[in-house]
Amino acid sequence: MTIKPLADRVVIKMTEAEETTKSGIILAGSAKEKPQVAEIVEVGPGGLVDGKEVTMTVAKGQKVLISKYSGTEVKIDGVEYTILRQGDILAVVE
Repeated sequence: MTIKPLADRVVIKMTEAEETTKSGIILAGSAKEKPQVAEIVEVGPGGLVDGKEVTMTVAKGQKVLISKYSGTEVKIDGVEYTILRQGDILAVVE
């Protein structure tokens, strides 16, 4: 199954959280912070959204920085994705 986002929405896959601290301490699953860096899996076409023209400025494959609890999480074929609006992306990571 594939996901095709509509309008100004973007489908992202979160990167894995760090399992060890800089000093080498291994973290339990509950102690890990939710990751904020994700990779874009699919990008919507943009277009007219809420009466305004939206041009998509991100592309598939880019790594982006998002706020911790933005978007809607979905699980498809055992893989977790997040769907959010392009405006919820804070920055592109290069």
